[in-house]
Amino acid sequence: MTKLILCIDRDDDLGVKAGVTSPVIGRKANIDAATKLLISDPEDSDANTIFGGIKLYDEVTMQEPAEIVSIAGDKNVGIISDEKIASQLDHVIERLEANHVIVVSDGAEDESLMPVVQSRIKVDAVKRVVVRQSEKLESTFYIIKKAFEDPKINHVFFVPIGIASLLYAIFLLIGYPEGAVIAITGAIGTYMLYRSSGLDETWSNFNSSMKQSLTGGKIAFTAGTASVILFVIATVQGAVGFWEYYNHETFTYGYMILLMIFINSSIWWYVSSALSLQFGKIVDLYLSKESFAFAWTHVFFTLATGLLFWGASKYILSISSTIDEFAIDKSAGQQMLALTVIGAFIISVFGVLISTKLTKKDRTNHQ
Repeated sequence: MTKLILCIDRDDDLGVKAGVTSPVIGRKANIDAATKLLISDPEDSDANTIFGGIKLYDEVTMQEPAEIVSIAGDKNVGIISDEKIASQLDHVIERLEANHVIVVSDGAEDESLMPVVQSRIKVDAVKRVVVRQSEKLESTFYIIKKAFEDPKINHVFFVPIGIASLLYAIFLLIGYPEGAVIAITGAIGTYMLYRSSGLDETWSNFNSSMKQSLTGGKIAFTAGTASVILFVIATVQGAVGFWEYYNHETFTYGYMILLMIFINSSIWWYVSSALSLQFGKIVDLYLSKESFAFAWTHVFFTLATGLLFWGASKYILSISSTIDEFAIDKSAGQQMLALTVIGAFIISVFGVLISTKLTKKDRTNHQ
């Protein structure tokens, strides 16, 4: 059995900056990879991590068999990068028949992958490589300058400032400076929610998936395009319903009612958008002869969720006395809500049963 000296490059600087494909196995290969990375970017800490791993490898091999390996993820840090690292790690463990590992990293971001590593192999130690800098480099100006050059940081600081400046200039130009405060607050608030809720990572993953589908000639590209179109239609449909009542001569509905109108008008378009994406994925998995049992669960859960949102919005609108066209008897509204909840539950259970049955069938076929 072999002990691994594992160097992790979560954001794939090896591939992006140096053009090196991971996993990089062996002392010489890692020296070459680290050298290429230093030549392309002398300030990159991942190169120092690899050299730190080589030093540790030399020390460990004096006592027991070991091998040094560097694995890289993806520039889109998150699910995509972590899945790539997990896949490479499985391959390396199987190929080298490793049973222990010492993880070498340059900071907390790479070490956040420890659960992925620990779920596959026993971790003996974690070594963090910290680069010592001269006094000049540690100056406040240099630290701030390098921070703003980092895209992960400047997206958080520069984009909101840019949005605020642009909106303020536009409202000054149209002679309505009072509206600038409202617009800036709303835009920055929306952007911060977009970043903090992980929607930026979701969008990045979607873009990567679409690019892979296009280059690989997969059905998912067409399905994804249809999904985007349906999503836009859903938003427009909801906005039209919202605006129709908001622009009424006697606006007495309240914003909760308007929100329910938006949901009721658009929910099935949103469901269609999600289903288009999911069916495209199922077809691709089927054509590539991969298991698609879990994907059916998503389909039925999407239908159940759509039914719940539709039923809830319909019920709230029906018991509201402000809009006559939705008004029905209170008991009839309660019955309708109960039926939608029961229907959503049945759909969910049906989805789980189908997924479980297909999973068992896949296991039987592989035995």
